[in-house]
Amino acid sequence: MKRFFSLLAALAATLLHGCDTAEFYNLKPGVSTVAEVFERMGQPAAEYPNPDGTTTYEYPRGPAGVHCHMVTVGADKILVRIEQVLTEANFAKVKEGMSREEVRRLLGRPGEKTTFPMKKEEVWDWRYEGTPQVNEYHFHVHFDPETGKVLTTSRRTVNHG
Repeated sequence: MKRFFSLLAALAATLLHGCDTAEFYNLKPGVSTVAEVFERMGQPAAEYPNPDGTTTYEYPRGPAGVHCHMVTVGADKILVRIEQVLTEANFAKVKEGMSREEVRRLLGRPGEKTTFPMKKEEVWDWRYEGTPQVNEYHFHVHFDPETGKVLTTSRRTVNHG
């Protein structure tokens, strides 16, 4: 019976997540406007001006969600692209010495931040999508709390099955 309720909860989360993600994919690059993005998705968590005149808006779905979308809009206010940034390729880009701002720009707002004073570390945590659905996957970035620079990264898997 416990397994049934776990599966039911996972199904509900998937359906709710699907509705949210569907809103992103109903937006059309080259057609949709920034006003449509805000109307469908609300206000972003952050805004990043880019050197080429475009602007990227951050839409994290944490702390419980497993996606963070970066939505890039051109200077003409027309949607250029939508990217889900919590990916293995982006995790691999996090390198020792990067700043908090660089990591936030790459991966979006973390779901959780924890400070370990005795270890002299601040750890940012992102849940991300993996398989099978009964597991929870986490990517961690460890920062030096004084310099704000990346020390290392780590991962954690929580098995619910």
